[in-house]
Amino acid sequence: MVEKVLASVKTGASKLEIREFPMPEIPIDGALMKMEVAGICGTDVKMFKDPLKGGPVIMGHENIGYIAKAGREFTNRKGFKEGDLVFVEHYVSCGKCEWCHLGQYRHCEATDWRYNPNGIRYGYTTCDNPPHLWGGFAQYVYLPWNSVVHHVPKGVTPELAGLVTPMANGIEWALMDCGVGYNSTVLIQGPGQQGLSQTIACKQAGASLIIVTGTNKDKARLDCAKIMGADYVINVQEEDPIQRINEITGGKGVDVVLDCTAGAGTAPILLGIEALKRKGGTMIIQGEMADFPNFPVGKMTVKYITLKSARGHSYKACELALEQLASKRFPIDMMTTHRFGLKDAEYAIKSVGGMGAPDVIHVSLMPWMDL
Repeated sequence: MVEKVLASVKTGASKLEIREFPMPEIPIDGALMKMEVAGICGTDVKMFKDPLKGGPVIMGHENIGYIAKAGREFTNRKGFKEGDLVFVEHYVSCGKCEWCHLGQYRHCEATDWRYNPNGIRYGYTTCDNPPHLWGGFAQYVYLPWNSVVHHVPKGVTPELAGLVTPMANGIEWALMDCGVGYNSTVLIQGPGQQGLSQTIACKQAGASLIIVTGTNKDKARLDCAKIMGADYVINVQEEDPIQRINEITGGKGVDVVLDCTAGAGTAPILLGIEALKRKGGTMIIQGEMADFPNFPVGKMTVKYITLKSARGHSYKACELALEQLASKRFPIDMMTTHRFGLKDAEYAIKSVGGMGAPDVIHVSLMPWMDL
């Protein structure tokens, strides 16, 4: 095994550099994962641009790889052995608090990097924190006893498994948070990897109407949305989306609105409120947004709209997402459009953000590629 580990490290706002780290010693209750694929999403685009918080960071929070070395207690406790292909969630929880006992470790303070300076979360925690390997933009990732690990089903390639995080989010937000199911009518705003995952989740759950919106730059993604199960797609720069939604629904509007525009401002929220049916709809929003001083609270309350915040995924959603990938019911591999090596991490991030390679849906960063 190599003695040094190469990683792409964020050293400042919009700055990455290749660094070497020592190969860590693995305790009996820990493990080491050899990285195969780190998925890149809109969160990485935003994080790449932000100033550092606490020190340099190895980015990468959607991580797939093989267990290269596992301590005896790690294998006994978690059931994973050397050679297993696994998906590691980005949460590293305490395992003791109320949230962890409820199975909602995504809310555990031990993994809350925003407010807890000692919080551990893959792709967010500074690599100044030993054993340093806390992100997937590296050849290896360290797995402590409290990491959350899933088996990748047989027949699912590492690259396809790289989609499990957006797929799990789609299942969590659409099905578990918003109750999409048989005969539901749904508006999905934004046809990126998250919006397409929501489309698949809603179709699988039995939604009778799925509408996906996008812009001029989303033509290839909107075409993909139709293949994944969207009944209608709307280019909001070419059509009046509310007029078109009313035409499609006979003026009734939709049951559920899923905002997958990654915090693209207030316009999608206002559109969602208008698109929801007259009484009792549900809308989920994601991404960090600026203050919204003219938020239409009155219209929300009159229409009896439930507003929810998207926040990560549960263990169950990840297991269902892996089963979805293994089912081959949908041509999900169409979403794995681009792959890059470690030295091209910056270009890979910019491509997801629309400033690099064209027609990107999901990018796979492969740390051993081109080395």
